[in-house]
Amino acid sequence: MAPAVEIAIPSTSLSLTSPQHTVYHITLRLPLRSFVVSKRYSDFLAFHASLITQTSQPPPVSLPQKSWFSNTVSNDRFREERRRGLEEYLQAINESSDSRWRNSSAWRAFLNLPTAAISASSGTSNTSTRLHAAITDPGSASNTQITDPTLWLDYYRDMKSHLHDARLQLSRRDQETTPAKQHESSAQAKSSLVRAGTMIGTLDDGLKNLGSRGSQSGQSTTSPLGDGELRRRKDLLINARKEKDGLEDLLHAMATKSRLDSAVASIQDKDTNALFGNNDSSSNGRRTPARSGRVLGKETERTRELDNQGVLQLQKQTMQDQDQDVEELMKIIVRQKELGVAIHEELAVQNELLKLADEDTDRLKSKVDVGKKRIGRIS
Repeated sequence: MAPAVEIAIPSTSLSLTSPQHTVYHITLRLPLRSFVVSKRYSDFLAFHASLITQTSQPPPVSLPQKSWFSNTVSNDRFREERRRGLEEYLQAINESSDSRWRNSSAWRAFLNLPTAAISASSGTSNTSTRLHAAITDPGSASNTQITDPTLWLDYYRDMKSHLHDARLQLSRRDQETTPAKQHESSAQAKSSLVRAGTMIGTLDDGLKNLGSRGSQSGQSTTSPLGDGELRRRKDLLINARKEKDGLEDLLHAMATKSRLDSAVASIQDKDTNALFGNNDSSSNGRRTPARSGRVLGKETERTRELDNQGVLQLQKQTMQDQDQDVEELMKIIVRQKELGVAIHEELAVQNELLKLADEDTDRLKSKVDVGKKRIGRIS
């Protein structure tokens, strides 16, 4: 039986692109995990067509029809009606006693659900249960190890989705203008990175387990992996770990920059008040000059009690702190460059493999054509 999933569309929003369109935020709640998938109405139309093609049967509730005389961008009432209709459409499929629609690949791809492992034996439900447990509770991996190659790939896809969510949150944080929203985006990105780090460790242990099972002699394994596939999956983990480290460095750099900006803004405010003073209401709006123990320079709360030598030492220390921050930022940039180079090399290798596959395909086709000609001559 498929795991219980609660589906709802609680809210909608308008896109920032031109022309605008309505985005429907689908909330999916699993026992130990919740996430949101954003789709537009055209995505629902494509999903509905794929669902009917794969199952040869329309869903229990029809999809809300498209209107030619109204649109959801300018009509709030029509947008709310379509939201309710799409929500009923998804809930009817999810709660139907017939699971043919939920078992289709179109349903899983549309909602970003992990692909259940397909088994020809009676262990299909057991594999699906282990997949659900591994994804919803990565901490239980010590009790339930990943011993199935298909389960490993599903778990890897879910880990990559967490990295993708972290990257989106960091990009959103960079676009936010208020500190509260920036903090919220940073917290969500950090949560996704922590989850991805835990899952990478679980994947590494599972890959070691699969490798040890494949190397045992005299014992039969369910799905043994060859040396080439093991190396490929190790490379996937190495790239995922580099991507996670790069995102963590980027998050740290953003937090450091935010603290520096706040400190600079605070110092500038203090310097301005110390230089020009504050308005005194008892003096009919006249500005009270700031106290200064020196003839030259701006006085602040940090420098007022220092002599000239102390101010010079404070300035040197501030410059050293700024140099350290610049060095940390340089390390982050270098790491990002290394990550980009690694991705480029991986793409080059993949392109070479595709080129070799094309050449093999052409060679095989030519041999098949020669074989057909010889058969024709014999016949």
